[in-house]
Amino acid sequence: LDIRHPEELSLLRKPRDPSKKKKKKLDDQCEDDTFELEGPLITPGSGNIYSSPGLYSKTMTPTYDAHDGSPLSPTSAWFGDSALSEGNPGILAVSQPVTSPESLAKMYKPQTLLDKAKINQGWLDSSRSLMEQEVKENEALLLRFKYYSFFDLNPKYDAIRINQLYEQSKWAILLEEIECTEEEMMMFAALQYHINKLSIMSSENHLNHSDKDVDEVDAALSDLEITLEGGKTSTILGDITSIPELADYIKVFKPKKLTLKGYKPYWCTFKDTSISCYKSKEESNGTPAHQMNLRGCEVTPDVNISGQKFNIKLLIPVAEGMNEIWLRCDNETQYASWMAACRLASKGKTMADSSYGMEVQNILSFLKMQHLNPDPQLIPEQINTDINPECLVSPRYLKKYKNKQITARILEAHQNVAQMSLIEAKMRFIQAWQSLPEFGITHFNARFQGGKKDELIGIAYNRLIRMDASTGDAVKTWRFSNMKQWNVNWEIKMVTVEFADEVRVSFICTEVDCKVVHEFIGGYIFLSTRAKDQNESLDEEMFYKLTSGWV
Repeated sequence: LDIRHPEELSLLRKPRDPSKKKKKKLDDQCEDDTFELEGPLITPGSGNIYSSPGLYSKTMTPTYDAHDGSPLSPTSAWFGDSALSEGNPGILAVSQPVTSPESLAKMYKPQTLLDKAKINQGWLDSSRSLMEQEVKENEALLLRFKYYSFFDLNPKYDAIRINQLYEQSKWAILLEEIECTEEEMMMFAALQYHINKLSIMSSENHLNHSDKDVDEVDAALSDLEITLEGGKTSTILGDITSIPELADYIKVFKPKKLTLKGYKPYWCTFKDTSISCYKSKEESNGTPAHQMNLRGCEVTPDVNISGQKFNIKLLIPVAEGMNEIWLRCDNETQYASWMAACRLASKGKTMADSSYGMEVQNILSFLKMQHLNPDPQLIPEQINTDINPECLVSPRYLKKYKNKQITARILEAHQNVAQMSLIEAKMRFIQAWQSLPEFGITHFNARFQGGKKDELIGIAYNRLIRMDASTGDAVKTWRFSNMKQWNVNWEIKMVTVEFADEVRVSFICTEVDCKVVHEFIGGYIFLSTRAKDQNESLDEEMFYKLTSGWV
């Protein structure tokens, strides 16, 4: 399908809505007809996708359209006589707008974290064939990015990959699989509206651009430095021998039971990966009142731009669990600097890291897209007619506001993104999705050794998280960087992970085959070994060694 880094994707069984009883066969037929709307699903008809294995070469770089990044060269040569050559995989680079509010309303929306965990039971086993897993002919499976670690996402080569990521993130937000604030929802809706408009225009104009050169793509994207770890080394950092520091008055709050005390201002200094809090600036040469090392902590934003609330929630690992600390910043600039520093410190990096400057800029641009314009320009009346708010926001907001109110807010938010090109808007959407607190965590139901109740295990690209099933709060986290080994007892479905300092974590997968959980851990370990200077070939033997459960 011309999607680079296919190791990030897998197949997922279609989730069933447990609240609905089994329907008649006729209803099932109708459901399948509308199912193609459900995000990045690829159904190329019958036939083997890889019927001509030798024809697709990783080094074959097609020419891309400078306006929307879609492939221009004929794609039939990549797939020989498979069904996809007739279907043209280039179509997968084109976004499909949600056309009917009814189809959105009918789709299954997980209500709780336990519901989300149930969806993850459906991941197929990478090391076994479809037939071994009882996938029937004509059964629809979902093609999804399984691992939330998107390596070297490049608009020049990744038109299809970016569009599929955009579709997956769009549906996650519309179906409320991931939480976002109201301001963020209106920003996502405005980007969606913009992308829908440009997609229609681009498909109409597509034939006129067929002779454009790849250099034009370079020119169009020279300003778009969006890569996973932050692009070029920032010049803001100055002398690389000294580690930058932050020092400012920050309001700090440590919640305890039965306390009504609020935030207290402290003079806070951020050095390396630690924050020291002093009662005043004058006392900063003495012993701090509080000190916290953020290495391995969980960092969550709590932001409301119209209410001028810029909070950072920190869960810091200690022997008995997690200490909760809240930081309140005064403005966007202060928040962006401290939030970026906290995110890097949680990964064990300092502000001297080349990605710090880019992280600050990404946070600022994410906040800027959510701004309300105090003096909205007069919006032409005819534009109002082509907005379909029921297809741009999740059902929660349709209950809360009238369509007219939502339309006005989407148009207001659209002014912040109206100048973006199609590929940039999709990249911004993906970036904003990556900035959400719940992004990149895959949940499973689990029972921990010594625990009395069912909890959740969350797996992210760099850590395991023990979570409270009702609130979603992190009870304890363990970083993969401290992991020595992990084992699976296949008979009792128990996964045991051993970390440095003789820390051992054991849990039983209660509703999912522990092979799925094992594959997630091994998959993320494998993805962490990728490097820019490696050649494009995938070390399949190592992938299966880490994910298959047997050597």
